[in-house]
Amino acid sequence: MDNLEFPKTGFVRLSNILAPKGPIPVSKSTWWQGVKDGRFPKPQKLGPRTTVWRVEDIRALFEKETRPNG
Repeated sequence: MDNLEFPKTGFVRLSNILAPKGPIPVSKSTWWQGVKDGRFPKPQKLGPRTTVWRVEDIRALFEKETRPNG
């Protein structure tokens, strides 16, 4: 996740989380099912049509998934 385009802090939208732009290689439907099941972080709503995730939560998820034996 040393990608220079992925921020260190703040919020990101789903298009910046899922591949090919983002670090998580799953489909939107898989992502939303994972949010519902608790496998992926819950989003925050900034407005009626704006959903974001904390960068720190996404980085933690990515690092947990790529860690050996993790």
